[in-house]
Amino acid sequence: MEDANDSLFDSMLVDSSSKLIQNGFARSQSSEECVMFVNVGGEATNEGADGVKFLSDTFFDGGDVFLTNEAIVEGGDYPSIYQSARVGSFSYRIDNLPPGQYLVDLHFVEIINVNGPKGMRVFNVYIQEEKVLSELDIYAAVGVNKPLQLIDCRATVKDDGVILIRFESLNGRPVVSGICIRRASKESVPPVPSDFIECNYCAAQIEIPSSQIKVMQTKSTAKYENKIKELTMQCELKAKECYEAWTSLTEMSREVEKVQMELDQVTFKSFTTELTAEKQAENLRSISNRYELDKKKWAEAIISLQEKVQLMKSEQSRLSFEAHECVDSIPELNKMVYAVQELVKQCEDLKVKYYEEMTQRKKLFNEVQEAKGNIRVFCRCRPLNKVEMSSGCTTVVDFDAAKDGCLGILATGSSKKLFRFDRVYTPKDDQVDVFADASSMVISVLDGYNVCIFAYGQTGTGKTFTMEGTEQNRGVNYRTLEHLFRVSKERSETFSYDISVSVLEVYNEQIRDLLATGPASKRLEIKQNYEGHHHVPGVVEAKVDNISDVWTVLQAGSNARAVGSNNVNEHSSRSHCMLCIMVKTKNLMNGECTKSKLWLVDLSGSERLAKTDVQGERLKEAQNINRSLSALGDVISALAAKSSHIPYRNSKLTHLLQDSLGGDSKTLMFVQISPSDQDVGETLSSLNFATRVRGVELDPVKKQIDTGELQKTKAMLDKARSECRCKEESLRKLEESLQNIESKAKGKDNIHKNLQEKIKELEGQIKLKTSMQNQSEKQVSQLCERLKGKEETCCTLQHKVKELERKIKEQLQTETANFQQKVWDLEKKLKDQLQGSESESSFLKDKIKELERKLKEQEQNSESLLKQQMKELEEKHKEREQQWQQTHCYVEAVKAAATPDIGMNCCFNESRVTYYLEQEPHPSSSKSLNHLFQSMFHIPLSSIGFFM
Repeated sequence: MEDANDSLFDSMLVDSSSKLIQNGFARSQSSEECVMFVNVGGEATNEGADGVKFLSDTFFDGGDVFLTNEAIVEGGDYPSIYQSARVGSFSYRIDNLPPGQYLVDLHFVEIINVNGPKGMRVFNVYIQEEKVLSELDIYAAVGVNKPLQLIDCRATVKDDGVILIRFESLNGRPVVSGICIRRASKESVPPVPSDFIECNYCAAQIEIPSSQIKVMQTKSTAKYENKIKELTMQCELKAKECYEAWTSLTEMSREVEKVQMELDQVTFKSFTTELTAEKQAENLRSISNRYELDKKKWAEAIISLQEKVQLMKSEQSRLSFEAHECVDSIPELNKMVYAVQELVKQCEDLKVKYYEEMTQRKKLFNEVQEAKGNIRVFCRCRPLNKVEMSSGCTTVVDFDAAKDGCLGILATGSSKKLFRFDRVYTPKDDQVDVFADASSMVISVLDGYNVCIFAYGQTGTGKTFTMEGTEQNRGVNYRTLEHLFRVSKERSETFSYDISVSVLEVYNEQIRDLLATGPASKRLEIKQNYEGHHHVPGVVEAKVDNISDVWTVLQAGSNARAVGSNNVNEHSSRSHCMLCIMVKTKNLMNGECTKSKLWLVDLSGSERLAKTDVQGERLKEAQNINRSLSALGDVISALAAKSSHIPYRNSKLTHLLQDSLGGDSKTLMFVQISPSDQDVGETLSSLNFATRVRGVELDPVKKQIDTGELQKTKAMLDKARSECRCKEESLRKLEESLQNIESKAKGKDNIHKNLQEKIKELEGQIKLKTSMQNQSEKQVSQLCERLKGKEETCCTLQHKVKELERKIKEQLQTETANFQQKVWDLEKKLKDQLQGSESESSFLKDKIKELERKLKEQEQNSESLLKQQMKELEEKHKEREQQWQQTHCYVEAVKAAATPDIGMNCCFNESRVTYYLEQEPHPSSSKSLNHLFQSMFHIPLSSIGFFM
C-alpha cells in the first residue's frame, strides 16, 4: 500500500524539491522562520505555543467558505485549522514580502464529500504561475477527514514583494485549509535540475525542467502498465475458469449419486403419507357423524328461542299501549313539568346574581378602604394544641360571625366581648385561604406601591407558621414571591421586573443581616437617601430569578434567626425577622419606571414579662422586644391621633418600617391569637392593639416613581440642547466656507473648459489606436484557427489509440467466447461418456491438457501483439513531442529576432501558442518578422495575431 501511495504522490508532484506527507501541522515544522500562517476559511487565533500566529482569511480572491465540526484524524498539534476551508474558483495574493527565497506549505483535507468517490475533486496548484501539483485528488490519496500537506515548495519573491497561489479546477471545485509561508535558509534552496533540448533548425538549447519531464514520463508509463496488468489478470481468470470446469465434472457425478439417494427417500415418504391419509379419512368420517348430531340439537334450540322472542314482543306491545293510555289521561302533565323547570332556573339565576352582588359590594368596600389608606387587619386563631387539651383547657373564642369579620371572646363568666376586623380566620382555614385575601396587596408592589405585611401576637400563636410555613405547607413569604413571579411572567410583554430579596433581624435593638456569610465587619445603620427613602447600606440584596432560589434564600434567613426558650414556648423567636422584597419596574410601552418595596415582618412575641418568667440574657431580650413593640404602639397611636410628630426613631423596628407604616403606603396586619382560656389576657391585649391599628387612617396611596431615571432624562435633554447650539455654530461656519468655495469654483470652471478641449484632441488619437487594435485582434483570430487545426490532428491520433484498444478487447472477447464454447462441448461429452472405461477418461484428460497448452500459446501471442502495438504508440508519442519541441524552438527564434523596440512574450502549452507584443512593431521590424515567419511557418505576418 505504501508503494502505491508513493507512486501516486510522485505522479502528483511537479516540483522535485517538495513532497506530500499524510499528517497534520506539527510544532516541529515551524523550526525555520515562519513569516505567516493563514487559517483559510477561519478566524485569527493565537493558539500556537511556539510563536506561530494563525492569521484570518483575508488574502483570497473568489471562492466560498466551508466549516465543519467533524473530528480530523491525525490532525497534528492544531487540528482546528483543518475544520475550515475555502472551496471553488479562487486564488491567493500575499503582498509586502521582502525579496528572496521562500518555502510554501499547503494544507489540504477532504471535509465536504464524506463518501468520495475518487476523482470527483481533481485540481492543479500553481505558485508564481508555475505548476507545483498536478491532478491532486485528496480522497484518492488519504481518504476523508485526514490532512494532506504539500511542504517545502519553493517560491521566489521579486522586487514587487508578491506571492501568487492559484488553484485550477480539472474536475470538481478545489479546496484548501491552510497556507504557511516560511523564509528559506540557504541549505533549503537546492539547485533545480534542468534538461536542455537542441533545436534542429537553429541549434538553440531550450531549457525544460526535469520535474515536467518526470511527470510526462510517469503518466505515460503508468497508463500502459495498468493496461498490461488488466490483460494479464484476464488471462489468469480464464485459466481459473478452465480448472473450475474440470472440477465441476467430478462434483456432478457426486451430485447424481446424492439425487438417487434422495429419490429413494422420497418414495419411502410417499408410501408413509398414503398410510397416514387413510387414517385421517377415517377420523373425518367420525367427525362428520358427530357434526350431524350436533346440528340437529342446535336447530331444536333455535326454534324454542324464536318462540320465546315472540312472547316477549307481544308483552312489550301490551305495556306500551298501557303507557300511552296513562299519558293521555293526564294531558297537562308536560306543561306542569316545563313550568316547574323554568321556576327552578329562575331561582338559580337569582342566587348567582345575589352572590355576585355581595362579593362586588365587599370588593368595592375594600377598595374604598384602601383609597382612604386604612391599615387592613386580619385575625387568625390557631387550634388547641395537645398540651392544652391534655391539661383540660377550654376555648374562649366564638366564631359564629367569623364570615362577617366579627369575633367574640368569653372574658369572665357569661360576658362576651366583640371585635370586628377585615377578615377572621378560624382554625379550619388553611394557608391557601390566608394568602388568597392578601394577594391583592401583593400585586400592588408590582404596580409601584410600598406595602407592609406583618404578624403580631404572643409567642406560640403561629406567627412564624403564617409568614414562613413549612416546606410542605408554605406561608405568606414564599407564596408572595411565587405570586410575584407568576404575574411578572404574564406581564412580560409590557413590563420588565427586577426582583431582589434581603433578610434582616432586629435583635436587642441591633440590625443583623441574616444573608451575610462572613463575620460582621461593621455595624449596620439606617440611612436616608436623596429621594427621602430609608435604607440600610451594606446589607446583602440577593437577586432571585425563579421560585427555587426563593426557598434557598428564605431557609438561609430562617436558620440564622436568633431563638430561645421561655415558659411560653420552647423555641421562641427572640427577634423581629424582616423580609424585604425590592421591585424595580419599567413600562415597556411608555418608559415609566417605579421602585417599590414589600416588607414581610414576623414580629417577636408580645407577651408580658411576668408570664415569660425569664432571667439574665433572656430578660434583656424580652425587655428590648417589649420596648420595640411599645414603640410600634406609640407610632400607631400617633397615626390614629394624626399627630404632627410620629415617633418612628424610638426603635429600629419602626425606623425601618417608616416608609411602609405611614404616608402613602399599603399596610396589612395579621393578629395571631390563642383559643385557650389560660391565654385570655394576652389574647385581649393583642385584639385591643389590633383594633387601634385598624382605626388608623393614612394618606391616599400613590406610586413610587423612580426619580433616578427622571434625572437621567433631564441630563440627556440638557446635553442635547448644548449639542444643538454647537451644531448651529458649526452650520454657520459651513455656510461661510461654502460661499468661499463657490467663488473658487467659478475660476475652476474656466480651467475645466480648457481641459475639455484637450480631451477632445486625445479622444481623436485614441480612435486611431483602437482601429489599429481591431486589426491586430483579427490577426489573432486567424492564428487561433490555424492552431485549432493542429489540435484536431492530435484528437484524431487519440481516437486511433482508443480504436486500437477497442479492437484488442474485441479480439480477446471472441477468443474467450470460443474457448468457453469448447469447454461446454467437452462437458457434454464427459457427461455422455460418464459410464465409459478408464481409457476414455485418460483420453479426455489428454484433450484437456492439449486445450490448456493451446490457451497458453494464445495468451503468449496476444501478449506479443500488445507489446508490438504499445511500441508503435510510444513511437507516435515521441514524434508528437518532437513536433511540439520544434514549434517551441520556432517561438524562441521569433523572440530572438524581435527588434529592441518590440517586447514579445509567448505562452506555450500542449494545445495552444499565444504571442504577446508589449508595443506596436516598427515598420522596419515588422518586415524582418514577416521574413522570419515566411521561412519557418510559410505564412505572412499579416495572418498571425498578436496580443498587445
